[in-house]
Amino acid sequence: SKRERFKHSSSVFVVIRKEGQILWLRRSQTGWLDGCYSIPAGAIDGGEPAQHAAAREAREETCLDIQACNLELRHVIHCMTDGDEWMGHFFEANKWTGNPRLGEPHKHDDLCWVRLDQTSFPVVPYVMQALQCIKQGQTFSRYGWKC
Repeated sequence: SKRERFKHSSSVFVVIRKEGQILWLRRSQTGWLDGCYSIPAGAIDGGEPAQHAAAREAREETCLDIQACNLELRHVIHCMTDGDEWMGHFFEANKWTGNPRLGEPHKHDDLCWVRLDQTSFPVVPYVMQALQCIKQGQTFSRYGWKC
């Protein structure tokens, strides 16, 4: 008999930089780490390549138009959060059009440009880990595992 493969969810994250600063969003009214800042992110819905999912999420959350071909994979993180196992794919946008604004005010209540080393606000921990890894040129990490 054929062995059934393990399935888990995958998420995409988009690092958008301008003059050394990163575009941050503060989570609000989501029930998960509200008050913490993150970067544009969301689930891969299925039936779409990861870069397309990343471009879609960035557009939905920041109103920026990013072409999938302008997204470069920079980091993969294997997470265990609250008993859920998932993979996060961090892409960096090297160009886009538009001016960022809150596209989902029911999920975010602030948007700002701040350098990674100047963040004085709380950041979603696995996002901060991945961004530090990207800065160091590390392409893979894991978060939340006991072993």
